[in-house]
Amino acid sequence: MSALPVIQCCRPLAAPSLSDSETESAAAVFKALGDPARVRILNLVATSDVPVCACNLIDPLGLTQPTVSHHLKKLTDAGLLRREQRGVWAYYSIEPETVARLRALVELGEGSRDERPAA
Repeated sequence: MSALPVIQCCRPLAAPSLSDSETESAAAVFKALGDPARVRILNLVATSDVPVCACNLIDPLGLTQPTVSHHLKKLTDAGLLRREQRGVWAYYSIEPETVARLRALVELGEGSRDERPAA
């Protein structure tokens, strides 16, 4: 999986039809977000005003450096994070267009939201 194309390619889930490639790409985005540690990483990076060093994620997550690096790679490969190398450290920020793309991906349309049978 390469960086960014996964999140760039996905049409909304409510599109009239999705190709096999589009469904695989959407699933890859959700898979990247399917781990609580990755959601926490995304939260920590999204709430920072500056790029976050990988070294600063270890303590808040309570995970080892190799595990944090693994999760960061998954998020970067899915196009959710941008990685910038500064010397020996990598710094991460939210990919600029990620929020809009995620919002568009999960757009389900008017008729499909909050339609629950009456109890």
